[in-house]
Amino acid sequence: MGRRNPKSHYAICIDNESNPASLQLRKLYQILPDKDAETHNQIRVIDEDGEDYLYPSDCFITIDFDYKVIDALDATYAPSTQ
Repeated sequence: MGRRNPKSHYAICIDNESNPASLQLRKLYQILPDKDAETHNQIRVIDEDGEDYLYPSDCFITIDFDYKVIDALDATYAPSTQ
């Protein structure tokens, strides 16, 4: 059985008009928890540069996955150690 990681969240970009170099439409992005950002209607995502950055929440649709999918995505999106 896979481990459950409630801090892993993912979203699909639905609007990159203000950030076309940093976000790709219809691409899955990992969301990092940031309660302060949420109060300002923003989310922190790891963008195309591999850096976490704040973006308007309405640029994304968040997705709730089964824990097995989250485990697989976490392994895929984990930062490279090389």
